[in-house]
Amino acid sequence: MNLDALTLDVLRRQHPAWRLLLADSAPLVASFFHRVFIVPNVRVMSQADLAEALEDTLFALREQLGSAAYPKAATEYLNDWAANDRGWLRKFYPPGSDEPHFDLTPATEKAIAWLVSLTERSFVGTESRLLTLFELLRQMNEGSEADIPTRLRELHKRRDEIDAEIERVERGDLPLMNDTAVKERFQQFTGLARELLADFREVEHNFRSLDRRVRERIALWDGAKGALLQDIMGERDLIAESDQGRSFRAFWDFLMSQARQEELTELLDRVLQLAPVAELAPDARMRRVHYDWLEAGEHAQRTVAQLSQQLRRFLDDQAYLENRRIMDILRGIEAGALAVRDRPPAGDFMAIADTAAGIDLPMERPLYSPPLKPAIASVRLEAGEESADAAALYSQFVVDKAMLARHVRQALQQRAQITLSELLEDQPLKQGLAELVGYMELAAEQGGTLIDDSIEDLVTWQSSDGVHKRARLPRVIFSRR
Repeated sequence: MNLDALTLDVLRRQHPAWRLLLADSAPLVASFFHRVFIVPNVRVMSQADLAEALEDTLFALREQLGSAAYPKAATEYLNDWAANDRGWLRKFYPPGSDEPHFDLTPATEKAIAWLVSLTERSFVGTESRLLTLFELLRQMNEGSEADIPTRLRELHKRRDEIDAEIERVERGDLPLMNDTAVKERFQQFTGLARELLADFREVEHNFRSLDRRVRERIALWDGAKGALLQDIMGERDLIAESDQGRSFRAFWDFLMSQARQEELTELLDRVLQLAPVAELAPDARMRRVHYDWLEAGEHAQRTVAQLSQQLRRFLDDQAYLENRRIMDILRGIEAGALAVRDRPPAGDFMAIADTAAGIDLPMERPLYSPPLKPAIASVRLEAGEESADAAALYSQFVVDKAMLARHVRQALQQRAQITLSELLEDQPLKQGLAELVGYMELAAEQGGTLIDDSIEDLVTWQSSDGVHKRARLPRVIFSRR
């Protein structure tokens, strides 16, 4: 990229990361996003949860800066930050949900990462990075060497070095890494792990951009369907076979290996127990950073699945023919929306009379019935005494199935399978039988869950009034998909 004055001027006016750094509210925005999204590695958050967290942050700031600071409501700030003129948040509706959700844009994460890099480090390590660069050059040189004798000489050289090291260890000569080298390499590992999570958000953004281009092309296409399909499939194959697509696929195949996950878990546990690493007070989430990689990769995979679903709907010839008139109308609406996307008109510019046709069949009309004259007796009203207990009206509760699903996912991060009774030992029932039924319903809905009727498990819990209760149910086994 050529950093001339004109290019930088365009970036200053158009790039969301630069606009964030120039904004008056940049301290609030950057600190809030870093605490809510980046530190806990949250990829998507509903509007209700994000607005609640922002309201708490705004309340604390108003206590310190005065009631006039940040006067707008949390939802207004979220909508402003997701607007096209800022582009710091991505606002969207997940499939099957009518509640808006939010996610960081890659530009916002880059700006926050740059702000994090401004903080003073305890020391700047250079040895580990030099060794990393040397190792990368060696891998490129050996991986691109096509001459067989040269490759054999390199392999024999490495074998001799390993044999010499084995002999030194057998003699009791154990060269150990000093504390400074351990700290330096752990800091480099932490930085690369965080950068990898940020890369996932950018990869997901690129896949969404591809999906958007495909939808725009379908909306504006007026030629033959076969030519459009060939064009779309060719572009998708080009993305899949690109450097980014191949790298992502290789990374995903490597990380999905059960042996690799177990090896990463063991290595992280051992490294975090080292005294030099413990002195750095590392983030507790670093122990499960490989599971954060998996969660971030799943979001990218779901974006690719949505693109495939869009193509499958287009390939459905029968549905396309039966709804051709509807599709023409929808394409006209989409084409009009795309035409005004960059310059939206002010105020309401489209009206919809009704979303469905009103059908009134003749036989559904009620017959005439003469009104009855009520006989009203002139009786004196007397005040009565009501002894019913109204506490039942206020004792209603709702079982949060999303929280139950989160408990199952967290348990499966440490093991491949878990029974419902084992899960309830770590996460006891708080809402009694209703919560237990919620787990059973979740098991019936999720794929990969086994319900064994031949084995019974005993589940016990304590109700709010202190009564111990128990239930027998078939064995439910949750498995990692």
